[in-house]
Amino acid sequence: MTLLTTWSESGPETLVRRTSDPVEIAAALKPLGVRYEQWPVRADVPFDADSETVFAAYGPEIEKLNAEEGFTTVDVLGLHPSDDPEFPAKAKAAREKFLQEHTHDDDDEVRFFVSGSGIFYLHVNGEVHAVFCEKGDLLGVPRGTTHWFDMGTEPSFTAIRFFHEEDGWIGSFTGSTIAGRFPDYDTIAAGYEADRAAA
Repeated sequence: MTLLTTWSESGPETLVRRTSDPVEIAAALKPLGVRYEQWPVRADVPFDADSETVFAAYGPEIEKLNAEEGFTTVDVLGLHPSDDPEFPAKAKAAREKFLQEHTHDDDDEVRFFVSGSGIFYLHVNGEVHAVFCEKGDLLGVPRGTTHWFDMGTEPSFTAIRFFHEEDGWIGSFTGSTIAGRFPDYDTIAAGYEADRAAA
Protein backbone atom coordinates (compact mmCIF):
# COMPACT_ATOMS: atom_id res chain seq x y z
CA MET A 1 0.00 0.00 0.00
CA THR A 2 1.26 3.44 -0.93
CA LEU A 3 0.83 6.68 0.97
CA LEU A 4 0.66 10.08 -0.70
CA THR A 5 1.16 13.20 1.41
CA THR A 6 0.97 16.62 -0.21
CA TRP A 7 1.96 19.91 1.40
CA SER A 8 2.37 23.48 0.25
CA GLU A 9 5.99 24.14 -0.70
CA SER A 10 6.00 26.70 2.13
CA GLY A 11 6.35 23.85 4.61
CA PRO A 12 4.70 20.80 6.19
CA GLU A 13 2.47 23.01 8.35
CA THR A 14 0.10 23.32 5.38
CA LEU A 15 -1.25 19.85 4.62
CA VAL A 16 -3.08 19.60 1.31
CA ARG A 17 -3.68 15.84 1.04
CA ARG A 18 -2.98 12.56 2.80
CA THR A 19 -4.30 9.35 1.28
CA SER A 20 -3.49 5.67 0.89
CA ASP A 21 -6.23 5.03 -1.67
CA PRO A 22 -4.49 3.87 -4.90
CA VAL A 23 -7.21 5.40 -7.08
CA GLU A 24 -6.89 8.79 -5.36
CA ILE A 25 -3.11 8.61 -5.56
CA ALA A 26 -3.12 7.86 -9.28
CA ALA A 27 -5.65 10.65 -9.89
CA ALA A 28 -3.57 13.18 -7.93
CA LEU A 29 -0.33 12.26 -9.69
CA LYS A 30 -1.64 11.96 -13.25
CA PRO A 31 -1.91 15.75 -13.86
CA LEU A 32 1.78 15.97 -12.93
CA GLY A 33 2.64 13.48 -15.65
CA VAL A 34 3.64 10.94 -13.01
CA ARG A 35 3.00 7.29 -13.77
CA TYR A 36 1.75 5.32 -10.78
CA GLU A 37 0.59 1.73 -10.90
CA GLN A 38 0.71 -1.46 -8.90
CA TRP A 39 2.06 -4.75 -10.20
CA PRO A 40 1.26 -8.16 -8.71
CA VAL A 41 3.57 -9.02 -5.83
CA ARG A 42 5.44 -12.28 -6.34
CA ALA A 43 5.35 -13.89 -2.90
CA ASP A 44 8.04 -16.40 -3.86
CA VAL A 45 10.65 -13.68 -4.57
CA PRO A 46 12.96 -13.16 -1.53
CA PHE A 47 13.23 -9.60 -0.22
CA ASP A 48 16.93 -9.59 -1.12
CA ALA A 49 16.58 -11.47 -4.41
CA ASP A 50 19.36 -11.16 -6.98
CA SER A 51 18.88 -9.64 -10.43
CA GLU A 52 18.39 -12.97 -12.18
CA THR A 53 15.57 -13.97 -9.83
CA VAL A 54 13.88 -10.58 -10.13
CA PHE A 55 14.04 -10.53 -13.93
CA ALA A 56 12.65 -14.06 -14.10
CA ALA A 57 9.76 -13.20 -11.77
CA TYR A 58 8.76 -9.91 -13.40
CA GLY A 59 9.68 -10.66 -17.01
CA PRO A 60 6.17 -10.14 -18.48
CA GLU A 61 5.66 -6.80 -16.71
CA ILE A 62 9.13 -5.59 -17.70
CA GLU A 63 8.59 -6.56 -21.34
CA LYS A 64 5.20 -4.82 -21.43
CA LEU A 65 6.58 -1.58 -19.96
CA ASN A 66 9.59 -1.66 -22.27
CA ALA A 67 7.28 -2.07 -25.26
CA GLU A 68 5.22 0.94 -24.14
CA GLU A 69 8.07 3.25 -23.17
CA GLY A 70 11.08 2.11 -25.22
CA PHE A 71 13.58 1.78 -22.37
CA THR A 72 17.10 0.79 -23.39
CA THR A 73 18.46 -0.26 -20.00
CA VAL A 74 16.86 -2.12 -17.10
CA ASP A 75 18.71 -3.08 -13.94
CA VAL A 76 18.07 -4.12 -10.35
CA LEU A 77 19.30 -2.13 -7.37
CA GLY A 78 19.18 -3.68 -3.92
CA LEU A 79 20.26 -2.32 -0.57
CA HIS A 80 19.52 -4.22 2.63
CA PRO A 81 21.00 -4.23 6.13
CA SER A 82 23.81 -6.72 6.58
CA ASP A 83 26.59 -7.72 8.97
CA ASP A 84 29.12 -6.12 6.64
CA PRO A 85 31.01 -3.56 8.77
CA GLU A 86 31.04 -1.24 5.75
CA PHE A 87 27.24 -1.28 5.38
CA PRO A 88 26.50 1.80 7.57
CA ALA A 89 28.90 3.96 5.56
CA LYS A 90 27.63 2.52 2.28
CA ALA A 91 24.00 3.14 3.28
CA LYS A 92 24.72 6.70 4.39
CA ALA A 93 26.52 7.52 1.13
CA ALA A 94 23.72 6.00 -0.97
CA ARG A 95 21.08 7.97 0.91
CA GLU A 96 22.93 11.27 0.66
CA LYS A 97 23.39 10.88 -3.10
CA PHE A 98 19.65 11.13 -3.75
CA LEU A 99 18.51 13.25 -0.79
CA GLN A 100 19.05 16.69 -2.33
CA GLU A 101 16.58 18.17 -4.80
CA HIS A 102 17.49 17.44 -8.41
CA THR A 103 16.13 16.86 -11.89
CA HIS A 104 16.96 14.53 -14.75
CA ASP A 105 17.34 16.46 -17.97
CA ASP A 106 17.50 13.54 -20.37
CA ASP A 107 15.49 10.74 -18.78
CA ASP A 108 12.47 9.81 -16.69
CA GLU A 109 13.01 8.17 -13.31
CA VAL A 110 11.03 4.95 -13.29
CA ARG A 111 11.22 2.50 -10.39
CA PHE A 112 9.36 -0.65 -9.40
CA PHE A 113 9.70 -1.77 -5.79
CA VAL A 114 10.23 -5.52 -5.58
CA SER A 115 10.64 -5.30 -1.80
CA GLY A 116 11.09 -2.75 0.94
CA SER A 117 10.18 0.90 0.56
CA GLY A 118 11.34 4.43 -0.19
CA ILE A 119 9.86 7.90 -0.64
CA PHE A 120 9.93 10.06 -3.75
CA TYR A 121 9.34 13.74 -3.02
CA LEU A 122 8.05 15.65 -6.04
CA HIS A 123 8.31 19.47 -5.98
CA VAL A 124 5.81 20.66 -8.58
CA ASN A 125 3.51 23.68 -9.01
CA GLY A 126 4.05 25.09 -5.54
CA GLU A 127 3.51 21.79 -3.76
CA VAL A 128 5.60 18.91 -2.40
CA HIS A 129 4.20 15.42 -2.89
CA ALA A 130 5.74 12.65 -0.77
CA VAL A 131 4.99 9.30 -2.43
CA PHE A 132 5.75 6.46 -0.01
CA CYS A 133 6.33 3.43 -2.26
CA GLU A 134 6.34 -0.17 -1.09
CA LYS A 135 6.65 -3.56 -2.78
CA GLY A 136 4.34 -3.78 -5.76
CA ASP A 137 4.44 -0.04 -6.49
CA LEU A 138 5.76 1.45 -9.73
CA LEU A 139 6.42 5.17 -10.00
CA GLY A 140 7.53 7.07 -13.08
CA VAL A 141 8.79 10.63 -12.55
CA PRO A 142 8.96 12.62 -15.82
CA ARG A 143 12.24 14.16 -16.91
CA GLY A 144 12.65 17.73 -15.75
CA THR A 145 10.59 17.22 -12.58
CA THR A 146 12.28 18.57 -9.46
CA HIS A 147 12.38 15.85 -6.83
CA TRP A 148 14.45 13.95 -4.30
CA PHE A 149 14.41 10.41 -2.87
CA ASP A 150 14.81 9.22 0.70
CA MET A 151 15.53 5.60 1.58
CA GLY A 152 15.89 6.24 5.32
CA THR A 153 18.77 5.84 7.74
CA GLU A 154 18.56 2.03 7.48
CA PRO A 155 17.75 1.40 3.81
CA SER A 156 16.05 -1.86 2.88
CA PHE A 157 14.70 -2.21 -0.64
CA THR A 158 15.09 -3.90 -3.99
CA ALA A 159 13.95 -1.97 -7.05
CA ILE A 160 13.89 -2.44 -10.80
CA ARG A 161 15.17 0.68 -12.56
CA PHE A 162 14.25 1.63 -16.13
CA PHE A 163 16.32 4.01 -18.28
CA HIS A 164 15.99 5.48 -21.74
CA GLU A 165 19.65 6.53 -21.62
CA GLU A 166 22.45 3.95 -21.48
CA ASP A 167 24.40 6.14 -19.03
CA GLY A 168 21.84 5.39 -16.31
CA TRP A 169 21.22 7.77 -13.40
CA ILE A 170 22.43 11.35 -14.03
CA GLY A 171 21.12 14.08 -11.73
CA SER A 172 21.23 17.86 -12.07
CA PHE A 173 21.10 19.29 -8.55
CA THR A 174 19.18 22.52 -7.96
CA GLY A 175 21.16 23.63 -4.89
CA SER A 176 17.91 24.10 -2.95
CA THR A 177 17.72 23.11 0.73
CA ILE A 178 13.99 22.38 0.53
CA ALA A 179 14.45 18.67 1.30
CA GLY A 180 15.56 19.53 4.81
CA ARG A 181 12.31 21.35 5.55
CA PHE A 182 10.01 18.37 5.14
CA PRO A 183 9.51 15.14 7.14
CA ASP A 184 12.09 12.53 6.16
CA TYR A 185 11.57 8.85 5.41
CA ASP A 186 12.01 7.71 9.00
CA THR A 187 9.41 10.17 10.30
CA ILE A 188 6.80 9.34 7.64
CA ALA A 189 7.39 5.58 7.87
CA ALA A 190 6.98 5.60 11.66
CA GLY A 191 3.68 7.49 11.39
CA TYR A 192 2.47 5.22 8.60
CA GLU A 193 3.20 2.08 10.61
CA ALA A 194 1.41 3.53 13.64
CA ASP A 195 -1.65 4.30 11.52
CA ARG A 196 -1.75 0.78 10.10
CA ALA A 197 -1.34 -0.79 13.54
CA ALA A 198 -4.28 1.25 14.81
CA ALA A 199 -6.53 0.40 11.85
